[in-house]
Amino acid sequence: MEQTLAILKPDAVATKVMGKVLRKIEEAGFTITALKMIRMTRQLAGAFYEVHKDKSFYNQLLDFMTEGPCVIAVLTKENAVEAWRALMGATDPEKAAAGTIRKELAENVSRNIVHGSDSPENARREVAFFFSDSELIECKMN
Repeated sequence: MEQTLAILKPDAVATKVMGKVLRKIEEAGFTITALKMIRMTRQLAGAFYEVHKDKSFYNQLLDFMTEGPCVIAVLTKENAVEAWRALMGATDPEKAAAGTIRKELAENVSRNIVHGSDSPENARREVAFFFSDSELIECKMN
């Protein structure tokens, strides 16, 4: 089993589509092994998105991620990183495939509803960023 991090961003919470996103996650065969709602501070968002600190969109990203609460989840499944990225769809909802979360629910490339880890290595780092070992549920799939 592989784990990946999912963030339902402030736009997902504000537009009341959290339930739809979580339903799509479960219908796609993921097990949610940790889940919490937080409101990121600018410092927390800055630390999480530090990899983007030299990019032109960095401050806009921090503004967006701190404008309201987020739902942070750990998803478990075989090939979870790849499967979650496929379910999310392309970052730009206009380029996302039909049936993906971003195609169906996202407003635009900046307000795109969800985040997902881009590699198994980053998934491990991102999960550890938001969750302690005691917060993670061991998942045994049959």
